[in-house]
Amino acid sequence: MARIVRYHENGGPEVLRVEEGEAGKPGPLEVLIGVEAIGLNRAEAAQRGGHYIMQPPLPARLGQECAGTILAIGPDVTEWKVGDHVSTLPAGRPGNYGCYASETLWPAASLLRRPPGFDARQAAATWVAFFTAWGGLSEAGRLRAGDPVVIPAASSSVGLAAIQIARDLGAIPIATTRTGAKVQEIERAGASHVIITGEQDIVSEVKSLTEGRGVPLIFDPVAGSFAETLTECLADEGVLIIYGGMSNEPFVFPRHAAIRRNLTVRGYNFFGLVADSRRREAAGTAIAERVLDGRFAMPVAETFMIENVVEAHRCLERNEHAGKILLIP
Repeated sequence: MARIVRYHENGGPEVLRVEEGEAGKPGPLEVLIGVEAIGLNRAEAAQRGGHYIMQPPLPARLGQECAGTILAIGPDVTEWKVGDHVSTLPAGRPGNYGCYASETLWPAASLLRRPPGFDARQAAATWVAFFTAWGGLSEAGRLRAGDPVVIPAASSSVGLAAIQIARDLGAIPIATTRTGAKVQEIERAGASHVIITGEQDIVSEVKSLTEGRGVPLIFDPVAGSFAETLTECLADEGVLIIYGGMSNEPFVFPRHAAIRRNLTVRGYNFFGLVADSRRREAAGTAIAERVLDGRFAMPVAETFMIENVVEAHRCLERNEHAGKILLIP
């Protein structure tokens, strides 16, 4: 029997239940994975709470990022075999699959081979954050060497990944955080400047750092009224990319400023990147090389056993950590 996390109603972390059940046999183009480590993502808290961009029917499962070993393969699976060490990538609509479990089915097309030298915890902490930041900055944002870029919520896993990717591209990462508690971790990731938004005015700080011009790119997971303020930090023809909704507040499009200064506001998710095998392989190879040679690293902030998934989600929502939270089945 497998341990599987489900929720039967939307709500706070307390709605999560660890249940015993059969993981099932893999169907066509599926594999069965013995899960070794699970990476938590804020999208899963939003899904559980009923705030995510897509909602599955209830009862539902959670989880899109884990590392483990293939236990069985289904019909027509040709590129994988039992015993392969893999990591999962998002598999279609939320609720179709969920890797908060000790064993889980997963589509073979949504797997990455775990690179030699990666252990399971490292693999579970790496891919969603670095793929999101890689696609958002280098593809959607077209960030170039020498460009300053503002990275809000910089202590999140994606924020820390974005800082490292920006530095690797030769750009100038300007990180923001609400308090001074996580400044050391943000600086360790390579931020050129850190703005503490609870103590400093972000617009005046960004303008001061850019000699009044503003930045060409902002990569924001917060949205809401904070995103409206961020548009004031953009240079003419600048781009604000919103890839999350941590604030849960409405965002009012600043049409006058956008028209006057030719600004662009766009949404972003990394599903297109990971669904395209050519782009996914190129990005995955580049990210793995940089993890293995030490240029990229994702700190693991907290580790919980799967039986303590409620507390793990409470920790996620307190937002007092820097880096990734893991579950261990």
